[in-house]
Amino acid sequence: NGVTRGQSVVPSKATDTEEEEDQSEKKYRKCEKAGCSATYPVCFASASERCAKNGYTSRWYHLSCGEHFCNECFDHYYRSHKDGYETYASWKRVWTSNGKSEPSLKAFMADQQLPYWVQCTKSDCGKWRQLTKDIQLTASLASTYRCGMKFNNVKPCCVPQRVAEVIDSWWHSMLILPPLFKDSPASPFLTAYYPDCVGMSPSGSTSNLSHAELRAEHCRAIPPQIPGLSPYFQPFYQPNECGKALCVRPDMMELDELYEFPEFSRDPTMYLALRNLILAYWHRDCKEVLTPQKCAPHIIVRGLVRVRCVQEMDRVLHFVTRKGLINTGVLSVKRPLLPERYHNKNVIVIGAGASGLAAARQLQNFGMQVVVLEARERIGGRVWDDTSLGGITVGRGAQIVNGCAATLSHNRPRGNPNVCRHAVILSQLNVKMHKLGERCDLFQEGGSATDPAIDKRMDFHFNAILDVVSEWRKDKSQNQDAALGEKIQEVYKTFLQESGIQFSELEEKVLQFHLSNLEYACGSTLDQVSARSWDHNEFFAQFSGDHTLLTGGYSSLLNKLAEGLDIHIKCPVQAIDYSGDAVIVTSSNGTQWTAQKVLVTVPLTLLQKNIIQFNPALPERKLKAIHSLGAGVIEKVALQFPYRFWDSKIQGADYFGHIPPSPDKRGMFSVFYDMDPQGKRSVLMSVITGEAVTSIRDMEDKDVANQCMKVLRELFKEQEVPEPVKYFVTRWSRDVWSQMSYSFVKTGGSGEAYDMIAEDVQGKVFFAGEATNRHFPQTVTGAYLSGVREASKIAAL
Repeated sequence: NGVTRGQSVVPSKATDTEEEEDQSEKKYRKCEKAGCSATYPVCFASASERCAKNGYTSRWYHLSCGEHFCNECFDHYYRSHKDGYETYASWKRVWTSNGKSEPSLKAFMADQQLPYWVQCTKSDCGKWRQLTKDIQLTASLASTYRCGMKFNNVKPCCVPQRVAEVIDSWWHSMLILPPLFKDSPASPFLTAYYPDCVGMSPSGSTSNLSHAELRAEHCRAIPPQIPGLSPYFQPFYQPNECGKALCVRPDMMELDELYEFPEFSRDPTMYLALRNLILAYWHRDCKEVLTPQKCAPHIIVRGLVRVRCVQEMDRVLHFVTRKGLINTGVLSVKRPLLPERYHNKNVIVIGAGASGLAAARQLQNFGMQVVVLEARERIGGRVWDDTSLGGITVGRGAQIVNGCAATLSHNRPRGNPNVCRHAVILSQLNVKMHKLGERCDLFQEGGSATDPAIDKRMDFHFNAILDVVSEWRKDKSQNQDAALGEKIQEVYKTFLQESGIQFSELEEKVLQFHLSNLEYACGSTLDQVSARSWDHNEFFAQFSGDHTLLTGGYSSLLNKLAEGLDIHIKCPVQAIDYSGDAVIVTSSNGTQWTAQKVLVTVPLTLLQKNIIQFNPALPERKLKAIHSLGAGVIEKVALQFPYRFWDSKIQGADYFGHIPPSPDKRGMFSVFYDMDPQGKRSVLMSVITGEAVTSIRDMEDKDVANQCMKVLRELFKEQEVPEPVKYFVTRWSRDVWSQMSYSFVKTGGSGEAYDMIAEDVQGKVFFAGEATNRHFPQTVTGAYLSGVREASKIAAL
């Protein structure tokens, strides 16, 4: 049924004498590569008129077990007086211009002379065929090829070839050169990289850059803009780029990848080529499930290694699916995304917020049985959209997206950072985001606008204070921690004493505004926040990009995530017993559910207050971590007006700031957001942070609204400010099933607590939520990603 392990057909004539054996030795030469199984190699090139074909040559050059070329064909291209030399020299110039690897003759043969292999697409066939040398493989041909197809009246090689040995593990170890793909979907994303460092062929590169120009591009690290693709879709780091969330290094395997695919640790090129192709293909079209069958035609590489790449595609695609890098979000999944061995688990998810829904959706799409138990009479958790103010959507919880690709700066606005994971879902739902402008004028009570130069100067001093705090903490242990507010005051006083600078009264007030923004970021008064670890996650890759407003709110995303899930609302969980082989979950009305795994996604406060009883009790290490974090609270007030009284003064800005008249008023309505970017409806939303949260806790909603109106009338003193038509005030601190907004690190704590809370217990009880995400706490993205993370862990075990 064809040639096995690259062997040619052995002559049938028997040899009885030593003389005949000697002649046979002269006629045939083994491959000199140790371990190669080809006793009688065959030259695939047939380039030279003196090609040895399946006969004798002074040396066989090995590319793989089954692919060799003879010394005569080597000379044909390598010797300057031979006909093929200019072909090789021309290729070499392109390769050295675009690539980093050696432009050896073996690389030339692998890149230009090996025949292509293609698999029959008929369901009852699937045989691999070798195309003749004059036929170029394209994704279109690979996706439609059927045995017997004719190309310009020339049939490809129609003799079935056994490829079983290519699939054996040893075959890959005998491969001389790694596969480098041509025309990969990843190519437009990776123009700043040397192609051969990211699994692509330099000869197929469209770049005309020299080495020096490439290095200059590397330093710039500017993400490529791909026509028709959302600018928020950036799956890869650019060279020399750091601090961007949810990207992978296209030229390097990550630790979990090395653990899953140890065979690629020595040379990761094949894995990188496949993984990069998959990620790029997904980000080009995230509205349909990506399958190995869709990706395989885009593996354009010569030789038998293509057979191996197509085989490995299944494993790599299933891994990145399990990891949540592709086939995630709100896809309509008709059949399980993972193989059958993953389907034998049933899981209970406690909580239908962003993390619980993300995990449940992932697990169900993987093929597992999932039940979601939610205490409230609605889904969403701390995502809760309100449309009572004239039909415009105002998020009582998360709505402002700070950075779509976002990094937390110390500056306004501080919302809930987000990134391409939600950009993927928004693209799947065709939901648009409104890019918020950068202008944020600061107004004083009395109506005066603050000179931007003063704001800029005080912003500089504020960040300088935080830089000094950062220096102070470098050599400090947890036991030497201090409160952030205390440390800021200490640094500030020292600065004033040593510099002799005296700030004006207005400058002092602007500084208080910046401190209120810091309290907004932390969700707490600064006297509770760790000076050592307040921004612990800044050491990890963060989000970057535009600040945006989800004008339609987050609910549309979460409602879509929830579609098709088995969700039980009004079902508070009272106990989790994981003492046996199965986990038993008991609700407050005594109903019990049993599963192999349970995922707990309740807010941090409920864990701190032991609302759920665990049997056995949670490990002491985890309990200590739970109590080392703080439960931050911010509140919002939103007001609907009969008309947009602020337009003439704000002049199209998306938000404006309120300078506190005194330190004790800090955090009381510090920023106002215009909730209708179209400028048609009249709704403002403001935030209450820090000590101000405590001051309004016992106030009636109407009194809070009146306080807000007093501030607005001071900020717009030169004009009439109408009474609001309608308003609402959030009460997250009183909400029974949250009692908080988002977490922070308390004095004496550390960011490691997030990791400890995220640890599973006995491989049966898992934890997700923003307070389990060390990299992205306090955010909907952090919550969502923690759910995806735990789904991956549950699937892997």
